[in-house]
Amino acid sequence: MILNFFDQFLSPSILGIPLIILAIALPSLIFPTPTNRWLNNQLMTLQSWFINRFTYQLIQPMNFTGHKWAMLFTTLMLFLITINLLGLLPYTFTPTTQLSLNMAFALPLWFTTVLVGMLNQPTVALGHFLPEGTPTLLVPALIIIETISLFIRPLALGVRLTANLTAGHLLMQLIATATFMLITIMPAVALLTSIILFLLTILEVAVAMIQAYVFVLLLSLYLQENI
Repeated sequence: MILNFFDQFLSPSILGIPLIILAIALPSLIFPTPTNRWLNNQLMTLQSWFINRFTYQLIQPMNFTGHKWAMLFTTLMLFLITINLLGLLPYTFTPTTQLSLNMAFALPLWFTTVLVGMLNQPTVALGHFLPEGTPTLLVPALIIIETISLFIRPLALGVRLTANLTAGHLLMQLIATATFMLITIMPAVALLTSIILFLLTILEVAVAMIQAYVFVLLLSLYLQENI
């Protein structure tokens, strides 16, 4: 039973070809493409409003240098939200439950933000390791602690996204399995678990969007520290 629960996180394949590639490419096929018409339909209007509001909230605290990252962060946000939400559908696969994929996003982007800080303002970037006014006896320990906290950031990004989505999917499958087994034995209890499953699904939809937003927001904060 335990193996069956975790089988949903295995990357499916057909004829030896991993379908995770198709799952990653699917979000680009779902969103409608912009047109040159003066009047758009309701879906295009809602999409444009959402992208504009998110981009505004993201780049508002940054200076002009950080505005160059707006398109990258917005694209990543839409990509993560779409993949997370599609993974809630039956008989689908969620690529963001794989730590390797999340680290493939977190590690290069985090390293780029650090590299930007080292190239543009090396003194300020290195000054984060040793705050002003630190006692002399605490200098070696503080440098080690700040270095560890810096290098643990991409790991925290990837693990946070993976753990939240994995836990939600496991909990939903556990409750769905319990509902299916209790429906013939105790219908009243099965109805109660069905209601809990419905509420949990709504919660997971919110978690899928919030975790994508938190992932991009933390990357923007890391960038803001270095520009």
